[in-house]
Amino acid sequence: MLEIRHLKTLVALREADSLVEAAERLHLTQSALSHQLKDLEERLGLPLFVRKSRPVRFTSAGLRLLRLADNLLPQLRQAERDLHRLAGGQAGRLHMAIECHSCFQWLMPTIDQFRNAWPEVDVDFASGYFFAPLPALARGDLDLVVTSDPQDIPGITYVQLFTYEALLAVSNQHPLASRNHVKPEDLAGETLICYPVERERLDVFKHFLDPAGIEPSAIRNAEMTVMMMQLVASGRGVCCLPNWAMAEYMQRGYVTTQRLGENGLFGTLYAAVREEMLESPYLQDFLLTAKDISFATLEGVRAG
Repeated sequence: MLEIRHLKTLVALREADSLVEAAERLHLTQSALSHQLKDLEERLGLPLFVRKSRPVRFTSAGLRLLRLADNLLPQLRQAERDLHRLAGGQAGRLHMAIECHSCFQWLMPTIDQFRNAWPEVDVDFASGYFFAPLPALARGDLDLVVTSDPQDIPGITYVQLFTYEALLAVSNQHPLASRNHVKPEDLAGETLICYPVERERLDVFKHFLDPAGIEPSAIRNAEMTVMMMQLVASGRGVCCLPNWAMAEYMQRGYVTTQRLGENGLFGTLYAAVREEMLESPYLQDFLLTAKDISFATLEGVRAG
């Protein structure tokens, strides 16, 4: 009566808080997901969640199945890892680079879980601030690069991790704090605080300011997200970061965030890998683990 896909569906629904987002994460249409849940409820003779509730409220039957999923799915994943080891390919190297420190919020838990599951794999990483990580990936110096700026390089494949919205953070007393959204010209007189990378790799320039021909009055670099938030909160400038990177500071009321443009500015985070590594069992497991942890821990992200 119960299938593994049913448990995965309920977990996705719990983490996404809506049928639409759960369907996206499972790469299904909303209609197909609704049909799957209705079919399961008819088999069980019980409702599993309250329709049209946001966030989703589960019934007692739904909560019981979620407890089962939380116990069973990690064991299933571990069994799959063990089988991969038995088939060979359990040892290897996974050297990676990331292009922003805000990624550490989900990358460190991912690496910790991955190391426990694949102790034979040599894991190492470096910041992508001060060197070009994608050419290093193509040369074989790296095995994976986390980037939001894919480039057309032969032999490199980009696996979507999640999409996000880039927001502008301003101090609570800033005149822009009361706006519904900001326009490019609103930043003409502002100090823009950025990570120390080339401007063509920053969404706020590439997709917001440069197309409008707008230049901020000054640019200030900071390497850590917490430093950027402190500077913004004290009125030293404004900054553009992914929604999930600023969620904690927004919730605590340290800063105010605004949408960039009336329709918002959205981006996608990718894992860039060499094509010949795509079938590696440990690389596939790392990508699955990264997605699972991202959706479970980050606010405002969606399936690519």
